[in-house]
Amino acid sequence: AVPLLVTPGSEQVYRTIQRDGQMAALEAIGATVLANACGPCIGQWKRSDVKQGETNSILSSFNRNFPARNDGNPETLSFIGSPEMVVAVALSGRLDFNPMTDTFTTADGKKVKLNPPPKADAIPKKGFAFTKEGYLPPPTGATVEVRVDPASKRLQLLKPFSKWDGNDFVKLPLLLKAKGKCTTDHISPAGVWLKFRGHLDNISDNMFTGAINAYTGDAGKTMNQLTGLKGESIPAVARDYKAKGLRWVVVGEENYGEGSSREHAAMSPRFLGAAAIIVKSFARIHETNLKKQGVLPLTFTNAADYDKVKETDKISLLDLKTLAPKSTVNAVITHADGTEDKIQLAHTLTADQIGWFKAGSALNLLAGHA
Repeated sequence: AVPLLVTPGSEQVYRTIQRDGQMAALEAIGATVLANACGPCIGQWKRSDVKQGETNSILSSFNRNFPARNDGNPETLSFIGSPEMVVAVALSGRLDFNPMTDTFTTADGKKVKLNPPPKADAIPKKGFAFTKEGYLPPPTGATVEVRVDPASKRLQLLKPFSKWDGNDFVKLPLLLKAKGKCTTDHISPAGVWLKFRGHLDNISDNMFTGAINAYTGDAGKTMNQLTGLKGESIPAVARDYKAKGLRWVVVGEENYGEGSSREHAAMSPRFLGAAAIIVKSFARIHETNLKKQGVLPLTFTNAADYDKVKETDKISLLDLKTLAPKSTVNAVITHADGTEDKIQLAHTLTADQIGWFKAGSALNLLAGHA
């Protein structure tokens, strides 16, 4: 009754359902089986059934439904359900359809009640279909030069981040104090931006564009402490700080960085000058990604210290030479009137991860750029 899109989780799954008949069964009821890719889950889906900004509802069995996540439209109400419920609703065309009790009417006027789905095998009886098609083994015994067109907007060779200079971070400007949920989609939106995922400079123009400013409630906007201008684009302000040789700090709330594990949510802040992210708590994978990029992920030992941070503040992170596993970091919040708040910050860095920070990133250390 409504469009039904099906995304296999891998090429192995795609070939298995093709072999065992599930694909044919889905297509027989009008479903479109997509290629093995992230697709609508991360907004790589060009919709033709609604216009941008038009309020509508979708039902998805993907495990992400942040605003504008699936199709780039903030007016799409995205509900999460099981695969079975998604198919049942697609057959009926109604969100209030209850397959346990309700019937729906087919195009030829027939009333249909769905049978409960049988219990599926945990593993296909014939095993998973497997192919090496598309796999190219790496060359051996040869020097490989990777060439990228300097004018390319989609590809860019990575350059090593600078290593830590051994000094404390003193009076760094606050780039953003994020309010509420700040997911990887808020930090580095997907969708149309993914065409730049091979170009760190270009994709960094989306950095924090979905994050909510705690002082204004606006998304993607902040104050430039150098000019005093408010309502400025966060990436633009970060680039201004970077051009002036300034590192900066972001402050956030609970479970900061939840969502997908995309590296750009850590790489873009590092590229544009992040020294530290200070929050009430981190989502585990994003915290690790920040460590890998040489950004200090720190948490308030007293969550109420979040409220002490003001829009015009500068933050100092001191005694970093003594940084060690299970240690605390002394921080000073310097307010515009010259008063200060001294606070304690915690971290979960291991000895190896502290080595990543000192080298500038984990990749620097592995590649010998430390």
